[in-house]
Amino acid sequence: MRGLTIAALTLAGVLALGTAAQAGSINTRERRQAHRIADGVRSGELTRRETRRLLAEQAWIRYEETRYRHSGAGIGPREYLDLQRDLNRANRHIYRQKHDRQRR
Repeated sequence: MRGLTIAALTLAGVLALGTAAQAGSINTRERRQAHRIADGVRSGELTRRETRRLLAEQAWIRYEETRYRHSGAGIGPREYLDLQRDLNRANRHIYRQKHDRQRR
């Protein structure tokens, strides 16, 4: 019985640390993508319309993350994967818009 309690507490601690690490990686990716968009605006690689679309996509991801965090259980594995998929898609969109040879 005591071994089961220790195992349960250890598992709870590992899961809590995993959630914190996941949140950090999501926020880091969001920050990095925001910098890439700002660099594209500064260099003229992004038009106003492209910038507006990319920023709207980033805002939607932040909204979705906030919704997941306040759902009660925080960001679970399924929500984490959904956010990662959205961030991957946004990353591709940023790359494509910065390299489409349209200039401001």
